[in-house]
Amino acid sequence: MIAVAVFALAIVATPREWFGVYALAAGLLVGLAVVARIRPAWIARRLVIELPLLVFVLVLPLVATGTRIEVAGLSLSVAGLWGAWATLAKATLSLIATLILVATTEPRRIVLAFDELRLPRQLTAIMSLMVRYIEVIADEFERARIARASRGFETRGLRSWRVLAASIGRLFVRSHGRGERVHLAMLARGYQQPGST
Repeated sequence: MIAVAVFALAIVATPREWFGVYALAAGLLVGLAVVARIRPAWIARRLVIELPLLVFVLVLPLVATGTRIEVAGLSLSVAGLWGAWATLAKATLSLIATLILVATTEPRRIVLAFDELRLPRQLTAIMSLMVRYIEVIADEFERARIARASRGFETRGLRSWRVLAASIGRLFVRSHGRGERVHLAMLARGYQQPGST
């Protein structure tokens, strides 16, 4: 985790004109992914989280001020192009480094590492509960998917969204109810909320 944090800070601090450093960092990440046997498709699917940033990066050269150049009939800002390149490169490399950490380390061990780094105890306790709760919700979602499939449901077009939305709504209600029961069980075992006397 410390290595990922140092890598991300180094990438963020690297001047945008140092293409060789970015290429070296990308090569290092590719090497780590190969050694860890992480499939490119696994990383690519998770890079979808960058789509909002990608929209920003595409718009930036159009709206930024300063010297402009013509590219394929579009007037683009030079400063905007540099900013778009730097933002996309730094964010993508940092995200891939984080994904490699997540792919090679159990969530429980990540929480324990945060504990070893002396993050506030309340924060690590929340993270530990969140990790366990996500597994429970994922299991519940998988059971709902199997139930839909056993009844012959297939995702086809916009009509499917109604069934999927209802399933997600039921999952939310069940998750909220389970969270309430867990909280009551914690209170019954003597848990005190921060700030309570």
